[in-house]
Amino acid sequence: MPGLMRRESHGEAADVFGRFDRMFDEWARMMPFRPIGFPHWKEADDFLRVEEFRDDGTLVVRAALPGIDPDKDVELTVVDGMLCIQAERREEEKREEKGYVRRELHYGSLSRSLPIPAGVTQADIKATYKAGMLEVRIPEPKPEEARKIPISKS
Repeated sequence: MPGLMRRESHGEAADVFGRFDRMFDEWARMMPFRPIGFPHWKEADDFLRVEEFRDDGTLVVRAALPGIDPDKDVELTVVDGMLCIQAERREEEKREEKGYVRRELHYGSLSRSLPIPAGVTQADIKATYKAGMLEVRIPEPKPEEARKIPISKS
């Protein structure tokens, strides 16, 4: 139904590039001819997909990094209020079948930068890696209570 529009949550509404991608895809589906498929830029191998949610005053960021050694190939940093996740993927596949050898090499880097709450230091952030899933836990700082400032008379 061309008159219906997908409803988006606030997080998706802020994703301007994603909205343009969807708009372009919808336009392409309405075309009477589609000899070739249009690429999905968000599904590219070098784009690190993450899941963000809040859990009892903690911002949790999860990223799927299967087959990556977190000790050698993953780097987490905090720069100017941004959490930067960088990973390097190196995969090699060798297959021998019926007289031929096929070798495929997949190299590439993945990265993503996400804003963190103001007042968080690098020492507050904890990261774990289990079964191909990187989980970063960022405690949200408690807001300071308002303090009354005395006014002196001169």
